Amino acid sequence: MVTIRITSKVASKLKVQLGHAESQSTGKLGDWYVNLLIIKRQHLLLAVSERTLLPIVMPARDLKLFPLRLSHDLELLLQQLGVPKKEIEAETREMLRWTFAKTASRQVLGSMNDFANLLDAYVDDGAPLLQQSLRLGRAPCRPLGMDNPLRATAALFGMTMPPEALKFVPEAVLH
Repeated sequence: MVTIRITSKVASKLKVQLGHAESQSTGKLGDWYVNLLIIKRQHLLLAVSERTLLPIVMPARDLKLFPLRLSHDLELLLQQLGVPKKEIEAETREMLRWTFAKTASRQVLGSMNDFANLLDAYVDDGAPLLQQSLRLGRAPCRPLGMDNPLRATAALFGMTMPPEALKFVPEAVLH
């Protein structure tokens, strides 16, 4: 089970009352923080893992179903990082059950604001959202000791990632 910590903006769109999470997320990536962004007239969701700050950008359509899309998009992103299939399946299986809760970490929210500012510069080039997620994931983050979320996520899954990894991802892979 995963706790999805949504901002008040997302909670009002979903029409849910938020409380504090009663249980811990059971996935390696921990709780997920989600905010609604409007960038260049596009309605987007930005989801960020609490443990590694791994960002996932997705369309804000079908808002009630976004936890399922989050699991799917996470699977694609972890595949790009070379995470073993069994590890990906275990992580996404934990995401089949979720609960919504209030945000609890100002540090994660601050990183999300930084990602939103970066995303504002990236959106104009028309790259797929998975590519945007990978771009954001290469940004150094203070809460990670200026490491980036991609390397932090790889390390969480027991992998190492060379600095040049994921500089170019073929467009065919991202569709």
